[in-house]
Amino acid sequence: MGEKIQLKHPAGKKAISMDKEKYEIIKTHFLAHLKEKGPSTHTELLRSITNRILEEKIKFTGSIEWHMEWVKLDLEANKIIKRMGDKPPIKFALIK
Repeated sequence: MGEKIQLKHPAGKKAISMDKEKYEIIKTHFLAHLKEKGPSTHTELLRSITNRILEEKIKFTGSIEWHMEWVKLDLEANKIIKRMGDKPPIKFALIK
């Protein structure tokens, strides 16, 4: 098993530890999407990240959506991204 990293939750709740390699894969594609496309919904981000992982033939075990959700929460907690709005569809954007 690879190196694990402890994630943060934006509400201060208990967060999980995640395989560092999986975290970096999701984080890289998540941030690249937001830089290219701007504010995006959860569905848009998931579709983009899934497509990039498939196109690049990255071996990824487990649920991409589950991992993306935790990476998203960690990025929010670390003030790298922000939620825009509080009613669906909520979008996520980079903090400049």
